[in-house]
Amino acid sequence: MANAWDVISGKTAATSKPRAGPVLDYRKRMSDNIAYALLVYTGLQIFVTMGSLAGKGGSLLPYFALVILVAAIIPACRNFEKRWNRLSDAQAADPQFRPWFRRDLMGLWALAIGLPFVVTGLFKGLAFAFG
Repeated sequence: MANAWDVISGKTAATSKPRAGPVLDYRKRMSDNIAYALLVYTGLQIFVTMGSLAGKGGSLLPYFALVILVAAIIPACRNFEKRWNRLSDAQAADPQFRPWFRRDLMGLWALAIGLPFVVTGLFKGLAFAFG
């Protein structure tokens, strides 16, 4: 039998014997967390990025920042979700996957919360240097 990381990373086929009535489904939990993270990300993007960059006059910089932020988050979220959708029904409830699930959740939330601040800081630094 393959270990949990091999299944998540796609190195083996996601097959396992089914269990009766799984209480936990890592696939659904990851999907739910991605949805919530996108809501938080969007709110931060609007209030942090647009709020700090829009007051600089008629610059296109805030809109460019929005395009960069959207282009960065969608592929990252898609990768998180694809990784967890490979699991069978039995594997989706297997506690063996918990450490990798927690690691991916921390990465997802760090990206959703941190990316708007990082990109805003980058664009503010560029505006300061060249403006």
